[in-house]
Amino acid sequence: MPHAPILDVITIGRSSVDLYGAQIGGRLEDMASFSKAAGGCPTNIAIGTARLGLKSGLITRVGDEHMGRFLREQLTREGVDVTGVHTDPDRLTALVILGVKDQGTFPLIFYRDNCADSALDTSDIDESYVASAAAVLVTGTHFARHDTSEAQMLAIRHARQHGRKVVFDVDYRPNLWGLAGHGAGEERYIKSGGVTALLAPVLPLCDVVVGTEEELMIAGGADNALGAIRAIRAVSDALIVCKRGPMGCVVFDGAIPARIEDGITGPGFPVEVLNVLGAGDAFMSGFLRGYLRDEPLTRCCAFANAAGAFAVSRLLCSVEYPTFTELSHFLEKGVRNPVLRREPDLNHIHWATTRDALTPAHARPATIMAFAIDHRMQLEAMADEVGAPRDRIKALKVLALEATVQVADGRPGFGMLLDGTHGQDALFRATDQRLWIGRPVERPGSRPLDFEGDGSLATFLNDWPVGHTIKCLCFTRPDDPAELTERQDRELLRLYDAARRGNRELLIEIIAGKHGALGNDTVAATIRRLYGLGIKPDWWKLEGQPSRAAWDAIAAAIAANDPFCRGIMLLGLDAPLDDLKAQFADAAACPAVKGFAVGRTIFAEPARAWLAGQMGDADVRATMAARFADLVAAWQAVRPS
Repeated sequence: MPHAPILDVITIGRSSVDLYGAQIGGRLEDMASFSKAAGGCPTNIAIGTARLGLKSGLITRVGDEHMGRFLREQLTREGVDVTGVHTDPDRLTALVILGVKDQGTFPLIFYRDNCADSALDTSDIDESYVASAAAVLVTGTHFARHDTSEAQMLAIRHARQHGRKVVFDVDYRPNLWGLAGHGAGEERYIKSGGVTALLAPVLPLCDVVVGTEEELMIAGGADNALGAIRAIRAVSDALIVCKRGPMGCVVFDGAIPARIEDGITGPGFPVEVLNVLGAGDAFMSGFLRGYLRDEPLTRCCAFANAAGAFAVSRLLCSVEYPTFTELSHFLEKGVRNPVLRREPDLNHIHWATTRDALTPAHARPATIMAFAIDHRMQLEAMADEVGAPRDRIKALKVLALEATVQVADGRPGFGMLLDGTHGQDALFRATDQRLWIGRPVERPGSRPLDFEGDGSLATFLNDWPVGHTIKCLCFTRPDDPAELTERQDRELLRLYDAARRGNRELLIEIIAGKHGALGNDTVAATIRRLYGLGIKPDWWKLEGQPSRAAWDAIAAAIAANDPFCRGIMLLGLDAPLDDLKAQFADAAACPAVKGFAVGRTIFAEPARAWLAGQMGDADVRATMAARFADLVAAWQAVRPS
């Protein structure tokens, strides 16, 4: 008896770094900037199925360099098993450069000359690993070379010997078969008896064969789709799935009818097409989500067509594929806006259910204990008061980083708020410290809210590492003058848009008590107002509240408007240590509070002494570390991990 599979599917073949031109409607020659993503048909499907809740794995090769490490790390973040991802010490990771010129023109260049994944051979195929999955998926491109073809055929034999399913994605790229030049990457069909002959032995071994009409024509060796499907049926009992773009798909599970339309049909979805590249891989991911969960074929088709609709309506490939939460929402609600990338509810679900795949684990902890030293105005005033040059603040922030690292001691859940004005050296050094990092964008003390940077907000943020969370402090409350509220809300909307377009997490800090008394609904009402504008930050940072009722109202406002919110961080406002500990105890009773970000309570006194020359580096570092550790202990006492 074969052992029960651990994985649902293992995909085999291409793995590349896709570089997508960011300027829609331009020639590839004219692209000025690119977005990076994991790509390659089987890699896309491994990620797509993982996002839809399947346990997937990948067999491929990557280079022993930065792009190879990126692919391995990205796959891991997506939940793909990387046991079969092998590092090739002699070859580079494959690259693909792509663009969108118009709705029907998608230029792409494959950089695959002696690349790592093209060197896949039988040594990469482990029988026990293949047997650990319910299905193995092979791809047409990797039958174009002898060694990669042998590797896939060995995997097929192992799968069949262990009673596993074999799925074949025809994945026909003529120029990867040597039938077109390097500049013809977007060419989808060139008739070739040689290709058909090489694919013919695969067909009888498959349980599922999936392709577009043109791909089935190359597999079946016929000049029309129906004839090709009949040719495949003549040699294979496989379930045949014909992808038909906006018309959806047709599935054949037995004898082939007189017309394609008489198969089991799955209608498409009326969405605007931005980019068709990678849509077939999203389709396959959706189909497998149903097929490997024993769903009816009509349901498999619905999953497949919906996943494909997401892909064509967005720019990138795997990065844009839906999660099962997102897919289910779409199937329940239907197409409310044919431009899916502009549908706010879907966009938020997509962001909230995929953001963990965009950054390293330390940048997205479930709880955060942060040393906040992003202060600029306060430290400048302090330096001026004691006669110290402001340039000294840079060194102070490096010492604060060292204190934080000392307290964290490699444990997860620690972080810092650091600015780029005086904290750039500390930010550079923090890169390898596995800390959560938040960075301010507001001009210190601005009310109405204003941002740092003299130009575009998006351009300002574009220089930041992707793992840095945007932090924005806004002094706002429900009884502010209407003109002030309107202006600040407009700026927050602008920031929220920039954060989402840049795939960056956003923390909004609200201080309402500086300009009036705090009531039980003061902050909750402010949060409801921002949610009503469509602003859904990943984190809130809030001051201590006057009562448990106030915390309950805040938690209710968040739960009612954004169940995906990561939570609240408590701020300190230079409160005495004992007062802050009491606030910890009150806040910890609210489940939405996930940690703290405190600054002046930790650094104010030692920083002043250090700037005045009354304390050395070692002493100020030790004092800040002791105070931070005291706060960590106080928080952990009221909220054990």
